[in-house]
Amino acid sequence: MTIDLYTAATPNGWKVSITLEELGLPYTVRLIDFAKNEQKDPWYTALNPNGRIPTIVDRDNGDFAVFESGAIMLYLAEKTGRLMPADDKGRSRVVQWLMFQMGGLGPMMGQANVFFRYFPEKIQPAIDRYQREVRRLLEVMNGQLATHEYLAGDYSIADIANWSWAHSHSWSGVDIDGLEHLERWLKAVGGRDAVQRGRDVPTPRDKAAEEAAAAATGPRMLA
Repeated sequence: MTIDLYTAATPNGWKVSITLEELGLPYTVRLIDFAKNEQKDPWYTALNPNGRIPTIVDRDNGDFAVFESGAIMLYLAEKTGRLMPADDKGRSRVVQWLMFQMGGLGPMMGQANVFFRYFPEKIQPAIDRYQREVRRLLEVMNGQLATHEYLAGDYSIADIANWSWAHSHSWSGVDIDGLEHLERWLKAVGGRDAVQRGRDVPTPRDKAAEEAAAAATGPRMLA
């Protein structure tokens, strides 16, 4: 399988690059330049009608394009038969926690980031609302992880999806004091070699700030 990955340095982008690294699939990376609004260019919206990242194109499957990070993760896991249980109950558990991230943790952390970090006016009630909800969702995860090593049994795309957002909780202004099970899981998932490699796509963490404003780097091949 040869995959073209169109992405940027965001949690949703990391979800897919980490999945690709965990699966050991060959892929090329094309950085989408937000500063140039490249995600809205016609060539890109022909692949992803929503004009967001990430998107993949599976060159070995008739140049099949897949958009939405969770849908991409499901496509890759099911195509390879990895990072997803084969039985109905096991698959459902993984999908439930994937939906938890997509419908809850991701959107709430995204709103917390907007109001806490980026919005020009500090609207404290909005900041408080989203930070409280992020903390609540992290507490839900902590409760699950109190009795499970990983969110849905064995390590899966559910862990990748939630880690990609949860590990940046401090950027949302949310602490994890007292959430020792969550902290254990964050360290365990974050310590995986494939997770570290995928988290550095398309921009290594130690260079992220300086490269954020740089021009697009263009395609590159990853082993």
